[in-house]
Amino acid sequence: MKNSNLIYPFLIALAVMAGCAPAGKKQAEISEASKKPNIIVIYMDDLGYGDVGAYGATELSTPNMDMLANGGVKFINGYATSATCTPSRYGLLTGTYPWRNKNAKILPGTAPLLIGTEQMTIPKMLKTAGYHTGIVGKWHLGLGTGIVNWNDRVSPGPNEVGFDYAYIMAATQDRVPTVYIDNGHVANLDKNDPIEIDYKNNFKGQPTGKDNPELCEMKWHHGHNNTIINGIPRIGYMKGGEAARWKDVDMADHFLEKAQAYVKAHKNEAFFLYYAMQQPHVPRTPHPRFVGSTNLGPRGDVIAEADWCIGEFIKALEEEGLMENTLIVFSSDNGPVLNDGYYDDAVEKLGDHAPTGVLKGGKYSLYEAGTRVPFFTYWKGTIQPKVSDALVCQMDLMASLAKLVGVEEPDADSENMLDVFLGKTDKGRDDLVIEATSRTAYRNGDWAMIPPYKGKPVNTQVNIEVGNSNEYQLFNLKEDIGQEKNLAKTHPEKLEEMKIAFEAIRGDASEGVQKLELH
Repeated sequence: MKNSNLIYPFLIALAVMAGCAPAGKKQAEISEASKKPNIIVIYMDDLGYGDVGAYGATELSTPNMDMLANGGVKFINGYATSATCTPSRYGLLTGTYPWRNKNAKILPGTAPLLIGTEQMTIPKMLKTAGYHTGIVGKWHLGLGTGIVNWNDRVSPGPNEVGFDYAYIMAATQDRVPTVYIDNGHVANLDKNDPIEIDYKNNFKGQPTGKDNPELCEMKWHHGHNNTIINGIPRIGYMKGGEAARWKDVDMADHFLEKAQAYVKAHKNEAFFLYYAMQQPHVPRTPHPRFVGSTNLGPRGDVIAEADWCIGEFIKALEEEGLMENTLIVFSSDNGPVLNDGYYDDAVEKLGDHAPTGVLKGGKYSLYEAGTRVPFFTYWKGTIQPKVSDALVCQMDLMASLAKLVGVEEPDADSENMLDVFLGKTDKGRDDLVIEATSRTAYRNGDWAMIPPYKGKPVNTQVNIEVGNSNEYQLFNLKEDIGQEKNLAKTHPEKLEEMKIAFEAIRGDASEGVQKLELH
């Protein structure tokens, strides 16, 4: 009996210790996970360097963007990888120069998935560190394998390249299919009204913008004259799916609600959210609440609408107590464009507003306004407000976030700029290759070089100088930010130095000329 009395307490103690060990370990894991910051990328679509108050805009108000920019690190040398949307999104999510993938160009809504399912991406990388990952908004990186049945699960897509949750539009607001896709399934689809999509041939009996202009509430200027949906002629032909079709004027509110719901659902775990907004891409369809909110027409109104959405999204983060543990990265996929396929008064009501700011070019251009965009990081209580002239690129988020969360940096073109993004240093990249419609150019220090390219110097459809010339162009951006003075002939040594450095990364500079001729 004596021995029993001694043994029982001993056994009980062992049991308690055994029970506590896993619990303690689990608690430690939870505590460790809670230390990891949430990461949010807010990505605008065609927002220019001069479209934000913090970057000099005076003709429209962007108080919420300004709050983030002025309260964090505002980069004045922040770049997208490309002057068009699909390549930039590819570079952002993969950390890889888009020109390394020959298919990384503006995609139709029926294009196959551009990112390989075996390829490393930011969400896939963050999942290895215990993050839940989500995307809300514009995708435009292809879906499926090239032949898509929109009435079944559409795969592979965002879920197969690292996103646990994906609520997207397939391509752009001006392209079919005009439906939302919820984790691979078309939202609100009526199986008795199947969707059919074709980018070459129309479906019998379907009106188009070209043949039925009387049915259009928005007049097309170029390229946007196929199937009419919500009074707006689109790129591509679509039949069926009536119940699933989005209402353009509600899109901003709809994506905002999904983004807010995502952070509320995952507030108790480390999460990564890619909030890819559609503004101010065409068609510009502000909700009636924002119509006339600026003097710039629909383009200005949708920027004001986007700014309001950002403010409401920040409120959701504040309400959940997430701001002190959340890194926010804001940028745009490429530079601005006014008339991009519809008559919507963007040109006529421009007034004194300068979407490109002091920069030359715009969307589709190798000049600075094509890829130099609003770019800032914000982390309440961690990042101190400053303006940085460090050369940084969206592509660098991959390596930088790997460093932040403590995982191995993927083998990519991305460079670790974590200390730059956190405002601890202004030592950015040494150089950068930028891209526009399969052409490439080079940034190094204060200098920019554009190789010769065949083609018209101005894209007359959108009235943007795209950078084509028969000769090399060389600019000192510190002295000539507007790229008005070509120094190629007066600085031959610098030009040769730039050519050698560029070709070491890109390959033969003439390759871009050959590629351009194929398009």
